[in-house]
Amino acid sequence: MKSYKSIISALGLIVPLAFGMTSASAQDQLKIAIGQINNWENQAPTLGQDGGIFKKHNLVLENVGTQGAGETIQAVISGSADIGAGVGAAGVMRAYSKGAPVRILLPAFTGTGDLYWYVKSDSKLQSLKDATADNTIAYSTNGSSTHNIVVAFAAELGAKAKATPTGGPPGTLTAVMSGQVDIGWAAPPFGLKEINEGKIRILARGSDVPSLRGQTVRVLLVNADSWKNKNAAILRFVDAYREAVDWMYADPKAVEMYSAKTKLPVDLLRDSMNKFQPKETMQTDTFADLDGAVNDAVKLKFLDKPLTKEQLADLIVTPPRKK
Repeated sequence: MKSYKSIISALGLIVPLAFGMTSASAQDQLKIAIGQINNWENQAPTLGQDGGIFKKHNLVLENVGTQGAGETIQAVISGSADIGAGVGAAGVMRAYSKGAPVRILLPAFTGTGDLYWYVKSDSKLQSLKDATADNTIAYSTNGSSTHNIVVAFAAELGAKAKATPTGGPPGTLTAVMSGQVDIGWAAPPFGLKEINEGKIRILARGSDVPSLRGQTVRVLLVNADSWKNKNAAILRFVDAYREAVDWMYADPKAVEMYSAKTKLPVDLLRDSMNKFQPKETMQTDTFADLDGAVNDAVKLKFLDKPLTKEQLADLIVTPPRKK
């Protein structure tokens, strides 16, 4: 089996690990690496823990934020995280195809309407078609859903701007406002304040790419050894995660807690959820349009060739929802 260092090198994921190699306390503690940890769609582990849901399932989570999928995948490959959240599905398929010890635990987000690309309000760019090879367009890290979408912007929409990794939304905004990058990326609620104040304007949304609109684009991945050796705890994590998602949309307290964390008004956050992240986008039962996702991963050069049915059966370990 390939070492995790050789796999990481092959994937172009040379980034610092988010986790220290601390010892776990039995099965009840799990380490979770979360790309873009402050985004609403990635709040189930953090808000769920704050709300007591994971404790009810006899779990304590060590939640650590990363700059994006590349860093998250690295943490899971190395075993310094048991589970990774907010990772592009195509990036996980690529890692698996190169021998990484990862499995898809749950679908996490279906569709791409929550991600948007923006420019400074005084930019001459009015659409992606206006961008040339001299312009730059941001994505977070290699293997992320933003990376997938930016590649798709070029392949399906003819966008010519140079794809540039910029990490998370705060760093990306700084790069755009300082003129280092022409087109930035973000996910609500980040950037809504700047849009309302007229500092930036949306140039494109992920949903502009036809092939990705109905696909599961982000997943939770699990380290293969953790899946084997901590299976009982991880199955409880799945139950708690699903319960946390339901709670986030059913209990007003969840949005209030999120408002306190983000320092953004509750009304703005609810409006953002309705427009960008309706509950159906966060379904965790079925990988939507799996065949399309595999074909797109090949077309966008995340995979050299399609994964076989046997490989997909090995890769996707999503447990059925308890009735």
